[in-house]
Order: sequence, then structure tokens, then C-alpha cells
Amino acid sequence: MASLRAALGSSLAAARAVSPGFGGRPPPATCSASAAARGATMEPAPRWLAGLRFDNRALRALPVETPPPGPEGGASTPRPVPGACFSRVRPAPLRQPRLVALSEPALALLGLGAPPPGAADREAREAEAALFFSGNALLPGAEPAAHCYCGHQFGQFAGQLGDGAAMYLGEVCTAAGERWELQLKGAGPTPFSRQADGRKVLRSSIREFLCSEAMFHLGVPTTRAGACVTSQSTVVRDVFYDGNPKHEPCAVVLRVAPTFLRFGSFEIFKPTDEHTGRAGPSMGRNDIRVQMLDYVISTFYPEIQAAHAGDSVRRNAAFFREVTRRTARMVAEWQCVGFCHGVLNTDNMSVVGLTIDYGPFGFLDRYDPDHVCNASDHAGRYTYGKQPEVCKWNLQKLAEALEPELPPELAGAVLAEEYDAEFHRHYLCKMRGKLGLVQTAREEDAALVAKLLETMHLTGADFTNTFYLLSSFPVGPEPLGQAEFLATLTAQCASLEELRLAFRPQMDPRQLSMMLMLAQSNPQLFALIGTQANVTKELERVEQLSRLEQLSPAELLSRNRGHWTDWLQEYRVRLEEDREGAGDAAAWQTERMRVMHASNPKYVLRNYIAQNAIEAAENGDFSEVRRVLKLLETPYRSKGEAAEPEGAAEPEGAAEPEGASGAAGRRGSYSSKPPLWAVELCVT
Repeated sequence: MASLRAALGSSLAAARAVSPGFGGRPPPATCSASAAARGATMEPAPRWLAGLRFDNRALRALPVETPPPGPEGGASTPRPVPGACFSRVRPAPLRQPRLVALSEPALALLGLGAPPPGAADREAREAEAALFFSGNALLPGAEPAAHCYCGHQFGQFAGQLGDGAAMYLGEVCTAAGERWELQLKGAGPTPFSRQADGRKVLRSSIREFLCSEAMFHLGVPTTRAGACVTSQSTVVRDVFYDGNPKHEPCAVVLRVAPTFLRFGSFEIFKPTDEHTGRAGPSMGRNDIRVQMLDYVISTFYPEIQAAHAGDSVRRNAAFFREVTRRTARMVAEWQCVGFCHGVLNTDNMSVVGLTIDYGPFGFLDRYDPDHVCNASDHAGRYTYGKQPEVCKWNLQKLAEALEPELPPELAGAVLAEEYDAEFHRHYLCKMRGKLGLVQTAREEDAALVAKLLETMHLTGADFTNTFYLLSSFPVGPEPLGQAEFLATLTAQCASLEELRLAFRPQMDPRQLSMMLMLAQSNPQLFALIGTQANVTKELERVEQLSRLEQLSPAELLSRNRGHWTDWLQEYRVRLEEDREGAGDAAAWQTERMRVMHASNPKYVLRNYIAQNAIEAAENGDFSEVRRVLKLLETPYRSKGEAAEPEGAAEPEGAAEPEGASGAAGRRGSYSSKPPLWAVELCVT
């Protein structure tokens, strides 16, 4: 083991020496065969990761651009990339990479075993992870490339986008016969970086790392994250776009998925858009579109390829049908755990139905269907409640991108026939489980769910904790503890202080007054400015705040108790009907508990939990990231655990480190309602 540590130490020193600071450009990329041969002699040899076997099918099946000749670093010069799906690149080394955390369940997908018991062995393993998962050294067989794609961003076609900060490393084949694409996100500039630097900062990297794993353990289809690595390299970021930039540490996330191809991958063929005037870089190259369809369907939908091998139109329709179904089920899962993606552009939609690209996401705290988790989404295009509608719109754009290989009339029929039906079926099935309706399915269950969400909205109830508490709702001929349950439930509703913070005005009063005057004097100009929705929302906030100012805490509590009493009466009746349909009441109750405990998480990655971990990590303490990661691996209630979100005990090993300060020092229970300071958090 000492020799392993020595070898890794010298490798790490060599890798650091290549990059005296941030900003070093990658060496020129060359053709794959010679690059692989030279890389094998120049790169440090892995030990722990030596068993990873690469077979980079995507680079063989799809056209790859060889970067044009030029000076050192020319491979990453921003440029259009026509006629290709990938461009060869090279990660730019980081100064002193250091491991933040590893996700053992994600790495197990690659056939990598459990961590060794000894501290020295674990240290060597972490050093190797930092070296290779930062991009400072390449694994044998890796062929870094950046993927070319386009996208509709906030409803408008943006032209060429591509992997501006992510790099395909290759595809690992496991002994179990599985194939996993590895990506490094934040590894440096690519031809698609535009005016950016190809880097990601520690703050956003921790959020993506933790949420990728949290979503998997919640049971939501998602890409995975195997590692998060930080460094001494820094970049300047204006976090809130308010003219106050600061230096932040660079970080890299190792992402794992069957593929990172997306709807926007097929939009590189798009002709000039009538609204934006932009076109895809491979406009008119239907031969590449056919090539990509052949690759995607044969690799990721082999059963469809086998069923329609002789009829490409029927095959492509079956492919689109399955993507539609998977997307509908995925967004239904989001809605049922209160997840808001934040940037549902077509370039952030996976062709295999996975949640992809975690940016300004958020989990609902106080239930609000109009919640916007992305502070940059000023028009509210991607609110929580609009996600199903937006995903359907994105599928329509995918259908357009598949023309003429998928006739539009056929795609339209598939979308109309499948999407809404599949979403509502899956959503209602999940919601029945969350409510413990395990015996019978009734049409009126949809109305019961809608009434529940309306009650949560009216009372400002915490989304996660409200559902979690419902498993302790007393049922039976003479249920006991109804008053106690109602008191516990109303404690999950927003306080007056929380509501006043949530509805505080976002506009300067003078600006609002000016916009109202413009709306009266020149409605045509007001409509052209496009701020009508913002002004309407601001007026609603002002009106709501005015009502709240007239309300006392006792009146708010009384109102909330009334709303919940009404809904709980309906819920009790429905539960009794469900229980009567079972032959054995005791068995029904046991099954109800099992299903509800498996459907209603106790822990989700709330923004304030992520922020605590980020602040600790930025001060050099990664223990909170690792603690939260471990917690999120078991988000659902374990057998025999009490249902007490508000006063839940800390998980094992979650005690605050001595001398903790800042946000980490003010952390409460991971399952509590968010503290008031969390309302101020802004994610862009």
C-alpha cells in the first residue's frame, strides 16, 4: 500500500506541475488511435481504477470532429461544429485537486468495490479519485470528447449549445454486461464553451452531486454522480448577476448514465428558426440524423430495433412513443416528491427518460404550484405546476427534430395519445400510494388529491412533511388522537412571519407605479415590454401581504385548522372505504403503512441543507457533504421509526463538529421545516 501511495503521490505531483494555475489550456487533440497510444505512455497508471474497461461505442457510431490545426489550446477554441456529434477535447488540469466525496452506490455500478477498512488505504483511494476524476490524468481507454447539441431555451431556439463544461470520457463495460457513460462536468473549455471558461464552481458542483444521488434513492429516474472533486484553482463568478463578482474554487463532478444524449442532440439539424434566425450547425444533414437514430435505438432501445428492423418509420414512431411514456412518468415522479427542475430547456431533456443537468433546482418547502426555483426565470415559465405541460412541449420539439424520419402527423398522434394519459395514470397511482389507498382505485381519488393540494396551498403546508405525517393519521371505528394529529399537522403550516417573507414585494414601489401608469396610458407598449405577468404577480403579492398584515397568529391557526378539518373528514371516509374492501383489517393497515412509508420521504435535499454543506465545504470541511450524502441514501422511513418531522432526532453521526459556525452551525433537524433564513436563499 505504501508503494501505491508513493506512486499516486508522484503522479499527483506530476499532474499538478502541468498546471501552475487555473487557465492552462489543454494540449491539441488528435486522432483517437495515436492519442490513445501516446496517452498510455504519458498518463500515470491507476491502481484502484485499473479494472475499468472502456469501449467507446458512441465515438465509433457517430461522427466526431477532429479539431482544426492551430496553436496549443486550439482544440477548445469556441466555434461552430458542423457535420459532427462530438469534438475531441482534453481536460484542463486543476491546481491541487482534492476529493470532496465519493458516492459508493454510484461507483458500484462501474464494478468498483466498497472502500477499504484502513485509513491509509482510503487515503490512497481518495488521492487516486482526485487525480483521475478531476481530469488531471486520463484513465487508459478514455477518449475525452464534447457533445454537440442545440436547444430551445425558455421557449426560443438558441442554436448551437453543446457541452460547454462537460466532457464525455468514454463508456465503461462491466462484468454484469452493463454499459455506463462517464462524464466530467467542469473539466475545462471546449468548442462549445462560447464566452465561458468551461469550469464549474464548488457551490454548484455540490448541489449537482448531492441531488443526482438523492433523486436516485427517492426512486426517480436520474443520471448519477460518482464523485465531487474541488481544487485550489479559482474562477470569478457574479453569483446573483448584481455586479458583485467573487473568486470561487473550481470543482468537477463525475457523472454516470447510460447516455447523456438529449432532445437537443437531434436539434443540430434544425433549419433556420423563423423567430430567432438561428439554425443548427448540421442543418440539412439528414444522413447524420439517420445515423443518430440508428445508434440511439439499437443501443438503448434494442427491443424496438428488433421488433421493427424492416420498417424505419414504424421503428422511429415506437421510439418516440417510448420516450414520450418515459418522460411522462419521469415528470409525474417529480411532482410526487415536490421536485422543481428549474431549467427545462430541450437541451436538458434525456432521450432515455432520465432527470439530467441539475442546476437551479429545488424541492418544495411550502407548497405552491407557482413556485419558481430558478431566480433567473423571471417569467415563471418553469414553475413547479407547469412542468408536465413544458415537458410535453419539449417532446413536440423533439418530434419536429426527427422529421422527416418521423412524419409529423404520426408524431402528433403518438403525443396526443400517450403523454397526458401516461402522466395522469402514473401520477394518480403514485399519489394513491402516498395517501395509503392500497385496496381499491376510484375515479374520485383525483379530486381528493386535488383538494389536498389546494388545502396545502391555502395553509402554506410543508410538502414533504405533510405527506410524511399522513401515515400517522388515526383510522378505525373509534380513532384516537385526532386532536393531537391535527395539532402536529398544522405545525407544518407556514407561520405569519414565513408568509410575510414569502409575499414581500419584489419590485420597487416606484417601478410598479410607473408600470401601472404605462399600462393605462399605452397598453400596446406595455404589452411589447412583456412585463404584464410580472406586474400581475406583484399586485397579487401586494394584495396578499396586505391581508396578512391584518391577520393575527391565532386567526391564522384557526383558519388552517378549519381547512384541514374539512379535508381530513373526506380523507377518513375514503380510507374507511378502502379498509372495508379488504378482507383483513389488520393486514390492510400493515400494507397501508408499508406503502406510505415507501412513498413519502422523510428527507429530501432542501436548499438550506445543501447550503449548509456548501458553506462548510468552502471552508475546507467536507464532512457535512458526506453526512448529507449518507442521509439521502435512505430518504424513506425505516421500520419502527416515529413519524415526527418537526422534532426528529439527528441521524447517526450527524452531531455538529465542535466549533462549527456559520450556516452549518445553525442547522437544525434535517427533517424540520426550513429555518426562516432559508427563505432568503436565491439560486440562479
